[in-house]
Amino acid sequence: MLLLLLLLLLAPLVLSPPGAGGAQTPNATSEGCQIIHPPWEGGIRYRGLTRDQVKAISFLPVDYEIEYVCRGEREVVGPKVRKCLANGSWTDMDTPSRCVTRTPHSERRAVYIGALFPMSGGWPGGQACQPAVEMALEDVNSRRDILPDYELKLIHHDSKCDPGQATKYLYELLYNDPIKIILMPGCSSVSTLVAEAARMWNLIVLSYGSSSPALSNRQRFPTFFRTHPSATLHNPTRVKLFEKWGWKKIATIQQTTEVFTSTLDDLEERVKEAGIEITFRQSFFSDPAVPVKNLKRQDARIIVGLFYETEARKVFCEVYKERLFGKKYVWFLIGWYADNWFKTYDPSINCTVDEMTEAVEGHITTEIVMLNPANTLSISNMTSQEFVEKLTKRLKRHPEETGGFQEAPLAYDAIWALALALNKTSGGGGRSGVRLEDFNYNNQTITDQIYRAMNSSSFEGVSGHVVFDASGSRMAWTLIEQLQGGSYKKIGYYDSTKDDLSWSRTDKWIGGSPPADQTLVIKTFRFLSQKLFISVSVLSSLGIVLAVVCLSFNIYNSHVRYIQNSQPNLNNLTAVGCSLALAAVFPLGLDGYHIGRGQFPFVCQARLWLLGLGFSLGYGSMFTKIWWVHTVFTKKEEKKEWRKTLEPWKLYATVGLLVGIDIVFFSIWQIVDPLHRTIETFAKEEPKEDIDVSILPQLEHCSSVKMNTWLGVFYGFKGLLLLLGIFLAYETKSVSTEKINDHRAVGMAIYNVAVLCLITAPVTMILSSQQDAAFAFASLAVVFSSYITLVVLFLPKMRRLITRGEWQSEAQDTMKTGSSTNNHEEEKSRLLEKENRELEKIIAEKEERVSELRHQLQSRQQLRSRRPPPTPPDPSGSLPRVPPELPDRLSCDGSRVHLLYK
Repeated sequence: MLLLLLLLLLAPLVLSPPGAGGAQTPNATSEGCQIIHPPWEGGIRYRGLTRDQVKAISFLPVDYEIEYVCRGEREVVGPKVRKCLANGSWTDMDTPSRCVTRTPHSERRAVYIGALFPMSGGWPGGQACQPAVEMALEDVNSRRDILPDYELKLIHHDSKCDPGQATKYLYELLYNDPIKIILMPGCSSVSTLVAEAARMWNLIVLSYGSSSPALSNRQRFPTFFRTHPSATLHNPTRVKLFEKWGWKKIATIQQTTEVFTSTLDDLEERVKEAGIEITFRQSFFSDPAVPVKNLKRQDARIIVGLFYETEARKVFCEVYKERLFGKKYVWFLIGWYADNWFKTYDPSINCTVDEMTEAVEGHITTEIVMLNPANTLSISNMTSQEFVEKLTKRLKRHPEETGGFQEAPLAYDAIWALALALNKTSGGGGRSGVRLEDFNYNNQTITDQIYRAMNSSSFEGVSGHVVFDASGSRMAWTLIEQLQGGSYKKIGYYDSTKDDLSWSRTDKWIGGSPPADQTLVIKTFRFLSQKLFISVSVLSSLGIVLAVVCLSFNIYNSHVRYIQNSQPNLNNLTAVGCSLALAAVFPLGLDGYHIGRGQFPFVCQARLWLLGLGFSLGYGSMFTKIWWVHTVFTKKEEKKEWRKTLEPWKLYATVGLLVGIDIVFFSIWQIVDPLHRTIETFAKEEPKEDIDVSILPQLEHCSSVKMNTWLGVFYGFKGLLLLLGIFLAYETKSVSTEKINDHRAVGMAIYNVAVLCLITAPVTMILSSQQDAAFAFASLAVVFSSYITLVVLFLPKMRRLITRGEWQSEAQDTMKTGSSTNNHEEEKSRLLEKENRELEKIIAEKEERVSELRHQLQSRQQLRSRRPPPTPPDPSGSLPRVPPELPDRLSCDGSRVHLLYK
């Protein structure tokens, strides 16, 4: 504890006495690292310890750093700083540190670097990176332990982050003297061009600002290195954050460039492995208006944006217009924009600074750690904070207004990586090497040695530990920041190599918590109104009771002639059919509110069979009656004897045929394509109380794969029966027969059933998505048609038997009332017909007799005209006697003939 306290509080510089030789490797121990000897003509600077304390201890703790210093005009060659490792050894012990005499600058040979700095364009990173490179060259050239015989010099141009402009300057760099030993481009698009061409000139390419994942292709870019990590290094961090906040659906919008396209392809693979879905992927070239509108329309919530800073302003101006920000949305952006990028004046957008500030509030950035957060000494003997202070003094503008300020440490460390590689190649580390001045564009040997030295780089820079992977990309931590109140706040770090997320718990959300990755969809089933179901069930129950009463009445009075003449067995089938149809109302109203998913298929079958068989029995028996009446009473005159005979078995066979057809049809349907539970999904509904929740209504149906085909056949057959029944009822409305004395009531019942069924069937199909209306139409049609059928068929019979007492025996019924009304009317009709024929015969006979008498009269008148004049009357007054055979005149009155005498 005393040692740790001294390390924190004391900071004097102590020079240990010079030793007798070079550095020696101490023995490893769990207590730390053994104190080592300084180089000849040099000493060791112990931080936090006095000379007496150094003499009193033998071991130094893990992570403790020592620094070599030299006396006089000497300088350290080799590692200047060593660090105690956990295994008890010091870093770089394979390379000795020496104190050598400084070499004058005038004797050093120049080695040239060709650089392209983007001072403007999509990423104006050269504004800060160029001063950082110049500062690094000064620091490297001032060191005598690195490239003691050489001086690094810079030749640079402004690429404007434009491949076309870069091509021009690349040509100048390659074809103009002096020879450049390495090329240093900035933007990814420019680096792609330079790296592809460099292989033809045997040149190493070292980039400080390229993040395109495509540049990791070693076959395409065999000599490419970069201190800026690949943009794909952001993706593990993004996926880690998606998992942390429980997001499973994200959307993306990208600028159409190779760097962002390849980054997004890599992200898509990573999220897929993590079980996360990219639901919408939008891209644009220069105008993001339409893609942003599409994101709004698709209800994107978690959005990853990949575009340059200038395009970012365009995107968020559209984001503000579409209101695609706030507590429901989270944007993930690239972290290498300037801190006040959204406040920078841009004539290409028409949004104010306040509007832009409101639109970008709360977004998350993932940024490669480009500045060592530990603030320890780097290889340049500067801490990261000292570097920032020194660089800030060199800049002409405020760092927040300077492009590439965040990437400046990478550019600084790129020069150090190059210097160390060239130092190792030239033998500056104490080994035999090559002459760098012998390099030319045809010398692949020197290029290969520089490549191997660069590939093995490992040192502490101001940006952190610098090391390259197999593809030449920098490995680094990722910084996670959030824009809070208009400024970026660090909320965590992520080390993808160790899958280690360091979280500071300083994240803030507009809504108080991270939003959902999509509108929370609550699936709710639309169940039938229980009040409606209970009401209709009560009516159905009463209808079944009425059917049972009617059936019992018909069976009890089956011996009564009036009941017998109504075909009571068919009426019984009608009552049974009505009962089955009414019973179908109960499964028709059952849904997920009452039953489980496993019971649904049985309920569906119950609906089908009860309704089908109920219709066939109820309507089929009535149809059979009216069909028989129409068949018999529309025969020709010579076949009217058929009316006197009625074979009941034919009626029962007709009903059986209709029922049998339904049984066969339903059986085939159930076997081939059984009914099952299906779900109909409706449009989402937005509740007023919570904008992040939407209701997804669903409705259960009984259906099958070929439902429309089966219903078409079923409704087609039943529809024909209904239409035919209406026709037969109309044709027989004036027929009277004693064999089926209630056929007029049957016709009335057929009218009602047909009309209700023909209206209800199509209406229920149209209203199938409205459970209450569809059930009301279907169930009430069944209830009303059943009630009407029972009342019309059975109530008149009950009334007649009750009012006339015809429930007694058939003999008493005959004695009291004679034949029925219909029988009396038929008898009266026969008597009137007989009397009419007799009267016709009498009239014909009388007309014949009158004709004969008229003929006789005419004959006598002719005879009288031939007689002599009559004798004058006797004066005496006596009258002559007229013979009886000479009548003076004949008179016909009706059926009698009168003779009149003068």
